[in-house]
Amino acid sequence: MDDFKIHDLRCFDAVAREGGFQAAARALNRTHPSVFAAVARLEDRLGLKLLDRSGYRAALTDAGKLFHARARLALENLEGLSSYAGQLASGEETRLRVVCGDLCPRAPILGALSGFFADHPRTRLHLDYEAVGGPYERLADGEADLVFHRLDLADPRLDHVALGEVTLLPVAAPGFLPFAITDALTPEQMRPLTQCLLRDTARRTAPESHFVIEGAHQCSAPDHQMKRELILHGMAWGHLPGFLIEDDLRDGRLLSLRGRHMPGRTEVLAAMRRRDRPHGPVAEALWDSLREGTHAWRV
Repeated sequence: MDDFKIHDLRCFDAVAREGGFQAAARALNRTHPSVFAAVARLEDRLGLKLLDRSGYRAALTDAGKLFHARARLALENLEGLSSYAGQLASGEETRLRVVCGDLCPRAPILGALSGFFADHPRTRLHLDYEAVGGPYERLADGEADLVFHRLDLADPRLDHVALGEVTLLPVAAPGFLPFAITDALTPEQMRPLTQCLLRDTARRTAPESHFVIEGAHQCSAPDHQMKRELILHGMAWGHLPGFLIEDDLRDGRLLSLRGRHMPGRTEVLAAMRRRDRPHGPVAEALWDSLREGTHAWRV
């Protein structure tokens, strides 16, 4: 079988979709004879009868129906390939790599990303989750274009957009502590009790230690959702973001251990990127949308 022309394939597709040669010719802005000749040429090269011309209108044969289904996929892939080439030629990114850190409130962040990428359908979002030092390491290694995480002003290479504040509170389930909760509660009193920590996903840098009580028995969780479940079930105590446990505190499923010696901490949630690396037009548009819409991110 000789290779067939894309033009012939498009003419056959138009006849199949429009229900006849005349309608296909109008849809393609071509003459009836040219469309008829293109389909005949395709049939000849394939060695298949694709259309039954014995009736008032041409109809797909069984082989024609099967071939048309595959032909549509091929044409859609070709159209996508053409669009992809145009995107590359324009400098528009085909993919943006975004990392959500462990302190991210997922609903507003995913909502903002969903709205943005709906307006930029030619750029695919590659979304990952990292914890503790993981987001910074992905940026440093060039494996992320942008991260949402607690702000670190120590790295001069990072540009940032502050999005809001997240408070981390020490909490435990009712009955977990064998003593009364007071404002004078100390880390030393908590040492005999199991403390739940978040696992650091950084692969090379030394693990970061946040709120760690030396000498205490520890368990770990991959994210704050799992950490919350462990604490709710009385398996440990630990620090959790306030936005995640508002209902738990109000309804008494969790108790705050916050006091003079265990104050918790407030972190600035920010979008961050490398200022020493170039960014494409879609990445710049996302950055601008974050800067202009910070009022919607307060958590």
